[in-house]
Order: sequence, then structure tokens, then C-alpha cells
Amino acid sequence: MSAVDTLDEVKLAHYLEANVEGFKGPLTATKFKGGQSNPTFKIDAASGSYVLRRQPPGKLLPSAHAVDREYRVLSALESTDVPVGKVYHLCEDKEVIGSMFYLMEFLDGNIHWNPSLQEVDAETRAGMYAEMNRVLATLSSVDINKVGLANYGKPGNYYQRQLGRWTKQYHASEIDKIPAMDELIAWLEDNMPEDDGQVSLSHGDYRLDNVMFDKENKKIIAVLDWELSTLGHPFADLAYQCMSLRLPGGMGNMSGLYGVERAELNIPSEEEYVAMYCKRLGLDSIPNWKFYLAFCFFRLGAIAQGVAKRAADGNASSKQASQVGAFVGPLAEMALQAIAKT
Repeated sequence: MSAVDTLDEVKLAHYLEANVEGFKGPLTATKFKGGQSNPTFKIDAASGSYVLRRQPPGKLLPSAHAVDREYRVLSALESTDVPVGKVYHLCEDKEVIGSMFYLMEFLDGNIHWNPSLQEVDAETRAGMYAEMNRVLATLSSVDINKVGLANYGKPGNYYQRQLGRWTKQYHASEIDKIPAMDELIAWLEDNMPEDDGQVSLSHGDYRLDNVMFDKENKKIIAVLDWELSTLGHPFADLAYQCMSLRLPGGMGNMSGLYGVERAELNIPSEEEYVAMYCKRLGLDSIPNWKFYLAFCFFRLGAIAQGVAKRAADGNASSKQASQVGAFVGPLAEMALQAIAKT
């Protein structure tokens, strides 16, 4: 097993006993399957079960895999109506397990990977999408000043900053030239909407498999994986979730509902889902929707390119990471198609 998949359990247990109130070893650490970003482990100890999120070892791109930011936002959201797990400790000493990590509570719920949700009945399926919409609207409404996140990122000009950041990281991870990505970047630069002054907390990867439902699939008990969170635009997460639902099947964790007859499954259409969100927040419509969607395709492509680069360098946290790079070109093509048709 690689350094990404294993932990020094004895050393970790001694550290946690000294730094986390109530923690008692010995412990066993089991890496969760799925995901190519921050390796995540279930920690079973004498004092109970926990979750550990770590940075992958090795050389990392600037600002990537910021588990310290995850820890901060989770701590801040404990006082809000956004469902998150309780965090216990952030370890910035890389000598303990080889990289920075944090420990949080283990929640026993359901995580669903396929957005068609064939494993539940039609009524439950509709309710789950409505619940995702409710939690997303709740997240968009968080008072960043009240929870101490006013300096969690630079306020304003979100899309301009994000486009610059991800373009830079994409080029830093580039293995081969992909003309569709270059065309998409140029379109985004030429069609940047004016900043409307709206600032909110943005999750950055809000989708079905990053929320945990209770055992009855009625209520979301935790929003997971806050690595990409920042101060952003309130419509960024909505566009991202809708973008993910536009993706075709066969893309692993990124599979969506393209070509699926949603009405037969009792799943809302994109128009219905956006209208539901707007109603919750008292909005008439969402301008610049085409740009928001196209940007989401681009950013996902840039993330996939980063995963592929880490695989090429031997630092990926999943065996499937090397295959993700094949999605970059198709994602860019899908964005260009959305621009033409939306």
C-alpha cells in the first residue's frame, strides 16, 4: 500500500490522546473508497469512531488540498442551520502522519452516488432533491459576518478571481494541449459578467455524493468535503449542481443525468430546480446563467486535470485518478455545447 493509503496508527493514537479531549487508543485507520482529493479515513478507537481528513503527501499545487480551511469553515458552520459534522482537532504538524490533517465526528448516514437514485422510491427521490435544494438555499443565506467568515476569501469579483486561479492551476497541471479547454477559457474571459456585489459562502463542490442523508433518506445530516469552499457568489453552487446533472453517465463520480427522462423518475428538471431555489430566496430569475454553467464545466475540467497530473507524479489518492484526465476534453466540449444551446 502507498503512503496515501496508510497511517502510522501507533504514532497517531499517541498524538490524538494528547491533543483531543476524551480520545483513547489504540486505533485502526481504514481509508474510505472513492474520491481523488484529500484522503479520508475512518478511525475506530477505544473511545469511539471518528473521521480523519488529510492532505495527500508529496508536492502539492499552491492553495490546493487546504484541510485547514475545511476545518475552519466546519467550525464556523456548527452555529448555523447548515448541517455539518463536528470537528475536534486540526494538526498542522506534518511530522505526525506526513501531512496536515483534522479529526471530526463520524456520522452514520447514507451517501448516494448515482443522481438517478434508482435505489429509492419516486416519492423519496423527489423529497431528496427538494432537501438538497433547501440545504443549498440555507447555505446561500449564511451570514458570513455573524459566523466569523468575513475574511474567508476576498469579497467581490468572485468569477474573475476564480477564472484566474483555475486557469493558472490548469496550465500548471497541463500534460497535453486540449484545444477545447483553450477555447472555453477564451470564451469565459470574453464573457465575464460585471460584478453584482453579491457575496456568500460557496461550498465549491455541492452535489449528491457530497451530502449525507439520514437512514430514512428524508433529511441531510451533513454536507461533506469543503476543500473548495470560499467566499463566492450565491449562484455558484446552484450552477455547479445543475452542471453536474447535465453530465452523461459513465463518468464515475462525475456521472450525471444527461439523456435521462427525469419526469419518469420524479426528479425535477433544471428549470424546476432553479425555480425552487429562487422561490426559497425570493428571487425572480438568475441572470448570466450561461456563463455560470460554462464556468462550472471549466473548473471541473481543471480539477480533473490536476487529478491526472498527481497520478502522473505518483501522488494521487485513488487508483482511478489516472483515468480522470480523459474527461478534461469532453467536459470542455460539453461547456461549449451548453454555451451554444442555453
